[in-house]
Amino acid sequence: MRRQQVSHFSSHLPYDARMRLLLVEDDARIARFVAKGLREQAYAVDVANTGDDALYQAAINTYDLVILDVMIPGRNGFEVCRELRKSGQRMPILMLTARDAVEDRVTGLDHGADDYLTKPFEFRELLARLRALLRRSGELRPGKIAVADLVLDAAAQSVSRAGRSVTLTAKEYALLEYLARNAGRVVGRAEIAEHVWDETFDPFSNLIEVYVNRVRRKIDADSSKPLLHTRRGAGYILGPLNDSEAADAGDENVSPRNRAKATSSARKSNA
Repeated sequence: MRRQQVSHFSSHLPYDARMRLLLVEDDARIARFVAKGLREQAYAVDVANTGDDALYQAAINTYDLVILDVMIPGRNGFEVCRELRKSGQRMPILMLTARDAVEDRVTGLDHGADDYLTKPFEFRELLARLRALLRRSGELRPGKIAVADLVLDAAAQSVSRAGRSVTLTAKEYALLEYLARNAGRVVGRAEIAEHVWDETFDPFSNLIEVYVNRVRRKIDADSSKPLLHTRRGAGYILGPLNDSEAADAGDENVSPRNRAKATSSARKSNA
């Protein structure tokens, strides 16, 4: 497998930014290559290199899909797959193996795996199998999302606002798409961290605030009607709000002048 394959396909293949995956692979080179490619697709990826570590990660985190190598230290992939199913975990499992024996594939499927991929493999085939498994599980989302005049195209990983192209990094896009798929409701920091970042995220950092501000500057910079709002003490909401709604909600993006006008209007309406 060659590293340039990841970047060659990363800008053309659809994905779901909400997905958090567990990659179980003891070969450090393969793990780095696959994790890097998946993160370029804006998946959140946790990596485990032993069977015991995989079971521990699956017990404390919620994953949408597991990529599981058969030949790993400790409990092998077959045993991990069996334990996951025994514990009630129902996420799709894609097994990886260097052996192309029919018996291995049958054993994996009998232990609860959903699909099988033989090493070495093309990265684009891995992505295609992930998409197929996610479609089967009902988790793959529509390709285009519109929130007011903001349009996201998941297949092209592109964003436009009122017809103007908006350039985002992969992580900025992942954050915006998650907010867009939950438009109209408040999304808290913990929820964002769980679905957009992986296990390396530091919950005490201000990384989410930094990325929210970056995205806000890019999508709201040239518009008189901001779409990305901060709810003080609660989280963030993507969608159009009038000044009165924003002021009532404690939106930090409302200017003092507009906040005063909104408050005055509200008082008059209640008089």
